[in-house]
Amino acid sequence: MERVVDVKPQSGYAIWLRFTDGTEGVVDLSDLVGRGVFSSWNDREVFESVRVGDSGAPEWPGGLDLCPDALYMEITGKSLADLAAKPKGAMSA
Repeated sequence: MERVVDVKPQSGYAIWLRFTDGTEGVVDLSDLVGRGVFSSWNDREVFESVRVGDSGAPEWPGGLDLCPDALYMEITGKSLADLAAKPKGAMSA
C-alpha cells in the first residue's frame, strides 16, 4: 500500500497529496469539517497545520489522522481489491 510523502492544505477544506509511487491529487474534506473529532478544523489554522506523520498518513494536532489507503483510493479511483492485487509477474510465497 502507498503512503503519503507530502501534503499541503488547499483552499476550502481540501488537501493536496503525493504518495510513495508518485501519484498526486487533491481530496476535498469539507464534508468532515465540524463533525466529531473534525470540529477542530473549524479553526482554519488547525486545518492548515496538516503534516505527514511517521506512519505515512496526513495528520493534525491532537492525534487526528486520515487513512492513506482511503485517500489513495479517492484520488486514483481504485478499489481495495485493486490495491491488494499482486502486480503481474509477482511470485507467490
